[in-house]
Amino acid sequence: MLKIGLTGGIASGKSLVATRLEELGAVLVDADAIAREVVEPGTPGLAAVVSAFGPEILDGEGRLDRPRLGAIVFQEPGRRAELNGIVHPLVRERAAVVIAAAPGDAVVVQDIPLLVETGQQKNFHLVLVVDAPEDVRLQRMTGHRGMTEADARARMAAQASREDRLAAADVVLPNSGTREELLASVDRLWEERLVPFARNISQAAVAGRSGAPVLASPDSDWPRQAACLAERLKTAVPEGVLAVDHIGSTSVPGLEAKDVIDLQLAVSDLMTADRIAALLGAAGFPLWPGILMDSPRGRPDPAAWSKRLHGNADPARPVNLHVRVAGSAGWRFALCFRDWLRAVPAAREQYAAEKRRLAALHASDANTSGYADDKEAWFRDVGAPGMERWAESSGWQPPSYVSSSANTSRG
Repeated sequence: MLKIGLTGGIASGKSLVATRLEELGAVLVDADAIAREVVEPGTPGLAAVVSAFGPEILDGEGRLDRPRLGAIVFQEPGRRAELNGIVHPLVRERAAVVIAAAPGDAVVVQDIPLLVETGQQKNFHLVLVVDAPEDVRLQRMTGHRGMTEADARARMAAQASREDRLAAADVVLPNSGTREELLASVDRLWEERLVPFARNISQAAVAGRSGAPVLASPDSDWPRQAACLAERLKTAVPEGVLAVDHIGSTSVPGLEAKDVIDLQLAVSDLMTADRIAALLGAAGFPLWPGILMDSPRGRPDPAAWSKRLHGNADPARPVNLHVRVAGSAGWRFALCFRDWLRAVPAAREQYAAEKRRLAALHASDANTSGYADDKEAWFRDVGAPGMERWAESSGWQPPSYVSSSANTSRG
């Protein structure tokens, strides 16, 4: 199933987005609703809260007096952490039951106000953030909800900053306009991205790509996207991954590139690569069948260039996931070539010029195969020799991975 983490600051419009996604066909898991359920009268959750905060946080009917409790926890971070320590495990346990009951090909949306604060962003195929500027949210809370400005600001201060939420986002839905504009953007997201993404996961299919090679201007957000994807991969495959590195042109600051994130997942051997293939597929990165090696570059032993290639099932974020054995020629080349281009501006510009030349040459192609094939001559005659000379003169050494459970991310 496709798992979406939905979040947003208070008064951002997150609940409206959640409702719309449920209307479109998603299975909605509402953390706020579950949080209320687990502290209903007679539950172990309510008993634990009363034990921690005293019977005065109950109303006359024995129910949780939420305004009274809120006045305590939103003013005292330590008490808020204490409350979260009681409620959050109960919410996660109940949410897991709901998700387990969902159809295998469902789009499951978990509405989690504190998703970023609790570090859960790595557990989803996509993180969807509903965003509105703080002044807009403040006006909504004071004008529509009747809060005082001090109370509204305290609620906002108790959550992650807007910057932290945006840093965790795969998709940002701006909501400083009208209700209709927000709903229209949700509908487009559902039809153009979420439905095909879910279908691709259920069919273990990489999202299709077509069209001639198009070079994009350097994007400062590429490294952040790569880091989010790397964390997601390491969470999905807790054993067997030595490292996940951002490689390729999008990992080199200032370099034009096709808008494709290349990641290298290092393993100890190809048996491990095959063992974890299904886990990668479930995480949204199905195997690209039939691609079993790189083109040898300077070292002729074909076995040294063996790999497995996965792609992204997400139609809106192309990814090449190269699974290579740590220490192999292909693994070393990917890291050394990246570091050479980062360190030597002249090499970076030379490569950029060749990319521009070949992109123009193949501008009318139906796909990027011809462009990729023609780059091999440059790698053989210019790139690989120049890289090796730099590696020798600079003393460059590849990273050393201690064990298959290291699960570290570089680059």
